[in-house]
Amino acid sequence: MPKPKKKVNHTITMRDVAKAANVSQSTVSRILAPSSSLSKVPISEETTKKVLQVVKDLGYHPNQYARSLRGKKSQMIGMLIADISNPFYHPMVRAVQDVASQYHYSVMIANSDHLREKEELFCESVIRRPVDGAIIIPYHLTDDDLDNLMTRTGMVISALGNHIQHPEIDVTFADDTKASYEAVQWLIKEKGHQRIGFICANMDFPVSARRYGAFQKAMQESALLVPDEYVICGDWSVDNGRRAITKLLQLPEPPTAVFAASDTIAIGALEGAIELNFHVPEDIAIIGFDDIPAAKWVQPHLTTVSQFPGEMGALMAKALFERIMGEYTGTRRLYEVPCKFIEREST
Repeated sequence: MPKPKKKVNHTITMRDVAKAANVSQSTVSRILAPSSSLSKVPISEETTKKVLQVVKDLGYHPNQYARSLRGKKSQMIGMLIADISNPFYHPMVRAVQDVASQYHYSVMIANSDHLREKEELFCESVIRRPVDGAIIIPYHLTDDDLDNLMTRTGMVISALGNHIQHPEIDVTFADDTKASYEAVQWLIKEKGHQRIGFICANMDFPVSARRYGAFQKAMQESALLVPDEYVICGDWSVDNGRRAITKLLQLPEPPTAVFAASDTIAIGALEGAIELNFHVPEDIAIIGFDDIPAAKWVQPHLTTVSQFPGEMGALMAKALFERIMGEYTGTRRLYEVPCKFIEREST
């Protein structure tokens, strides 16, 4: 099917979508609002994909659909998290579900695996299946992406991370920049380390960029150099930590300490160092970030920075339901959850 040309002279209507997709308006309506349809006649997957592609190509915003959503609640919210296998998100999800249950709401949970295409898939999913709001941990979605989602659905959004600046999205965050800076300063001033490495995920992630910036600032203020080979980027996995520490410890002059951008990375680094017969913290000190449960289980126990994800989840959910219930309709609100440095045996 040739790609429809985007209309520019008038507001795109459902009739435009139906005409471009060569289907009836009722079919378009049923695809965009399946829960409101009384028809039991199935719509093929091919037709559904074709209509949704036309909706995207024409830039159609189903405003009538959005208004109907605001008038009739679905009793469902969506939640997009980055990695369902990461224990950091477990108390956050539980807290959201606890708050939602107080309002007799269900939570539809999706996992992005830190991939943009899966974040976009979540957006398409909540367009096809109406929800009254969404809690989003975005690694790739921008303010414009979220604005488009809100325009197309009429739902409200609560987000994690103060890189989201949308004027109508409430944001919960931890000041990980400050916490990262203080953790590296502690390694320098309290423990006397001068050769410190940094392991993180891709710098395209705002989280990686913030924590790396804080690491660099702490090192520069102490007049300490950071060789290029001391900074290793990969992903958020344990395996990345294990691979990175192997490279660092094989250098002619390896670092004496490592700051990892997450506990999963730090635990991989700790295990990798031990497998190479290095002693932690005598040969290499390691700090993580998040304070997941495993930080207290590994040997030696991991020094880390706690972010209190359960509290963040509860704040995001409460802010979301205040908007869903019409208790708050104003501009963006910011909720900061302070971090806490936790010293254990790995340093």
